[in-house]
Amino acid sequence: MPIKYIGRRTDFKGKTLWEILGNLKDFGVGRVVIRNRFQRYPEPCYMRILKVAALPQPMEENENRKVIALVERTFRGKTSIKPIQLDGSTYKTDYILIPKDEEDKYMQPDVESETKILPRTMEFPPLLKKLIIQQKKAAALPVEEDLKLAISYNLSGFKRYRIAEEGEKPTITFSMGLGTPVSPSLYANIKKEST
Repeated sequence: MPIKYIGRRTDFKGKTLWEILGNLKDFGVGRVVIRNRFQRYPEPCYMRILKVAALPQPMEENENRKVIALVERTFRGKTSIKPIQLDGSTYKTDYILIPKDEEDKYMQPDVESETKILPRTMEFPPLLKKLIIQQKKAAALPVEEDLKLAISYNLSGFKRYRIAEEGEKPTITFSMGLGTPVSPSLYANIKKEST
């Protein structure tokens, strides 16, 4: 009889942090652990264990044991300045221990990450642009045909982009439109209306 899996497929691959650190000398202080979820990035992502404290055994049998770990996290090739406390995600079966002989090789960045340069402004959505022009005409104000919308970016935390300086050409541009469809055959017989 074939095996039939029911439920959501998990993306986790590995062990819980307690399963790894509980079996190591000094609870793995100084060792390097990776999270399988972050291996999708070309830059190295790893955590060096600085301090470990186990939480009490959970009451229910099926619950995984959690642990509080102070780690030096490197995410996408950038090491955090302050140690980070891991406690909320330590029960997930997604951690892998790096062998000592492979630690140096693993921590060397293979790919030099490039910083994306984002534009400062973009064109207004068509309907909003017409509305602004109409309001300016009604108020007898001078109307500019080339209206630009100033873009507001989230600059907090770790980012792989920066905003273009005045006169600098951005590497990424944003434009109004639907973009490239996933399945162009769905749009093959649609005729464009002439305006």
